[in-house]
Amino acid sequence: MPEHSEGVRTVTSPAAGPVKNRAAVAPSLSVMVIDNDRRMLRYIRTILEDDKREVIICESAEYALERLRDGHHPQVVLASNTLADMPISDLLPRIRKAQPHAHVVLMAHVHEYGGLMPAIREGARDILLKPFVPDDLLRLLNGLTPGKTAKMQVRGTEISIGHNSFFVFASPAMRELQEHASLVAPVNVPILILGESGTGKEVLARYIHSLSPQANSPFLKVNCAAVPSELLESELFGYEPGAFTGAVRSKPGKFRQCDNGTMFLDEIGEMHPSLQAKLLQVLQDGSFAPLGGRTTEKVNVRIMAATNIDMKAAIAQKTFREDLYYRLNGFCLRLPPLRERQEEIPVLLDYFFRRSTRELGISGQPALSSRLTKACLRYDWPGNLRELESFVKRYLVLGDEQLMIDELEDVTGLKCEPITISAEAISEALTTCGGHRRKAAKVLGVSYKILLNRLRKLGMDSPRIPVSVN
Repeated sequence: MPEHSEGVRTVTSPAAGPVKNRAAVAPSLSVMVIDNDRRMLRYIRTILEDDKREVIICESAEYALERLRDGHHPQVVLASNTLADMPISDLLPRIRKAQPHAHVVLMAHVHEYGGLMPAIREGARDILLKPFVPDDLLRLLNGLTPGKTAKMQVRGTEISIGHNSFFVFASPAMRELQEHASLVAPVNVPILILGESGTGKEVLARYIHSLSPQANSPFLKVNCAAVPSELLESELFGYEPGAFTGAVRSKPGKFRQCDNGTMFLDEIGEMHPSLQAKLLQVLQDGSFAPLGGRTTEKVNVRIMAATNIDMKAAIAQKTFREDLYYRLNGFCLRLPPLRERQEEIPVLLDYFFRRSTRELGISGQPALSSRLTKACLRYDWPGNLRELESFVKRYLVLGDEQLMIDELEDVTGLKCEPITISAEAISEALTTCGGHRRKAAKVLGVSYKILLNRLRKLGMDSPRIPVSVN
């Protein structure tokens, strides 16, 4: 798993033991260590004291909380995943309340890896797998040096998830989400992905599938909003001959086709309540009956679901079953909208430029200027990544930077004063440019779109006027 100072990361080591070359010493952080194993405490204290770090040793969760109440403010908390006096999922919220800015690192053995999700939900940011060597611990702490991440240039990460498809991210929020997804991918639990339309929920689902034990098995997507409710049941569960008029032969449903694979139920919030009970049964024991069938079939399908609706409101309005929500919510991932991760816009623009250029077969495409990038950064992108990709494609086809900037500014209302250009100025510019309207717009310092609108208002857009449209 890639290491980042943001998000959940896992640090592993082949074996504990002496290391000749330690990681470079970085500015010191105060560290609290919580573990019932006294040998582990002595081992960590030796490493950190040799590195001249402030160390607070705690043999129990209660003692650690007492030290926090007494005024100790560690910047990093190293906590064992298994403590005798308190579950880690109970301890972490109390640490967060007492010391909100502390960076929590879980220490766990490899065989405990699958049980770490409750702690991740409660704010653990890194995982240090036991046994570890001194360099592993020091390298992790050095990566948490105050101010270090703020000085790093935002760089994008592109992870291939299939043919010509990538999971692209750059912001701290998305790096954290990627690490959470990486952690939950090997564990066969249902996943609920929440987020506005166009934020990339399907891409995230495919990324999780690519890391899961089902990676070499089918990944099937079903859009619950696109299929009429009366057909969705037969689409999911299949049917037997005579189940309804026209059913002359049996047909396997998506669940049968997806056995041992992953099914992605998009827009799950739009599923009809009558189908929700049947889906709940599949989630509970993997069994279902095809339409018109007399026997029950059993499958092993991992379920991932996504929606852009407010699930709590849907439950309150009785349009979505509460028991199904909790069954789907084995692990919940929330995709932030693009307006909340604007530092990713330049990275995503570059990615969509390269991808769309290949898809559209465009050569000699316009450049991605800093002026256009700044205009994109000022825009809120209510359609999120889907809208941004469409914007890039239109720019590649039209090739008019000013036109695209005007489009964004018209929506945001940044241009408050109307631009008025006299007929004489326009005529002079057109004469100077030999009738070329695009060249005349540049001479006048306005966009081609504004010039066309002004020509129309002045009645100068008649085809009898000898001006070029090129």
